[in-house]
Amino acid sequence: METSADDAVTEFHAFFERHYAELARLAHLLTGEADAADDLAADALLALWHRWDRVRAADHPAAYARGVVANLARTRIRSAVRERRRIALFWSQHSGHVDDPDIPSVVDVQGALRRLPFRKRACVVLRHAFDLSERDTALALGISVGTVKSQTSKAMAQLERMLDSRAASHLVGGRESWTS
Repeated sequence: METSADDAVTEFHAFFERHYAELARLAHLLTGEADAADDLAADALLALWHRWDRVRAADHPAAYARGVVANLARTRIRSAVRERRRIALFWSQHSGHVDDPDIPSVVDVQGALRRLPFRKRACVVLRHAFDLSERDTALALGISVGTVKSQTSKAMAQLERMLDSRAASHLVGGRESWTS
């Protein structure tokens, strides 16, 4: 004889099988992002599983699930809009014309950034590329202001070392190597 916990697992599995595709389609239609649809549906079902006792007792569990997907999609869309606004703000603060950009340096900096651990990279990018305050960076990353200060400082030092060693590797006998 199955226990109540086994019944809940069986019911949730059946619910998942019956509604996953529908929830993924809903997420896709709400966000317009096929790649995000599966993630949003999975996130919604995970949230439902954590509250399964309440959900399974509801009059319309599928309607509740659709509401969870809609809320997750809304949050995703709002985040994307905020990100686009920050990017637009960042680019609007810079002149539209750049004289002879130093493409090799840009490539070097991008490569060095990719080698940083995520938190350090995120702190540097938010602080310097997006010009966020330490407080806003901390809020965006869910960390303390002190951690932002520490990670940014350490990351900048690490970037400086990486970029200095990269520049040094281009020097041969005190002269720049034109073959690099």
